[in-house]
Amino acid sequence: MLPASLQTPAAIVLLLGGLISCFAGYRAFRVVLGIYGFFIGALFVSGLMGTEHTLWMIGGALLGGLVGALILILAYFVGVALIGALVGAILSNMIWASLGREPAALVVIVFAIAGALAALALQRYVIIGATAFIGAWTIIVGALAMMGNRMELEAARRSVWLAYPMNPAPGSYWVLLAWLALGITGVIVQLGVTAKGQK
Repeated sequence: MLPASLQTPAAIVLLLGGLISCFAGYRAFRVVLGIYGFFIGALFVSGLMGTEHTLWMIGGALLGGLVGALILILAYFVGVALIGALVGAILSNMIWASLGREPAALVVIVFAIAGALAALALQRYVIIGATAFIGAWTIIVGALAMMGNRMELEAARRSVWLAYPMNPAPGSYWVLLAWLALGITGVIVQLGVTAKGQK
């Protein structure tokens, strides 16, 4: 978890990374893998460290982010499978969250495996859909953080594995509608403009 002084810059990075992922995810897939690898690595390392040593925590987060980015960039096809697994895991959490419960670990694993297999079978379309909707969610989380919403920080305090909550503004259905609208727009833009002609 980042110190308060770095929350606005982190929100800006989330917002910019989400925009790249949402609207140019397929064309810049290796860049997107690097961005999300950096986010995951930085989140993991910063979650392991305390916030009382800010300099060490920032250095550790940067190092973890660089390692995470390098791993996902070098493992391109593994990255495709991991994106599918991530989408499957997010989908399982969304379904169970709508029921007011948390999914069992086995359910998340089954959804993640199904997502990974689907991503490999339908690589182009899964990459476009996944980058559009994951990017859309990252845009919303970054925008809410810039506006002062701290739900994602509370979620990070509860679990290092929870990068952001499935509902960043509880009780606000506009967030879900904005996510769907941004994600669908991202898919359309990628299919019609940024990923057109790309193999």
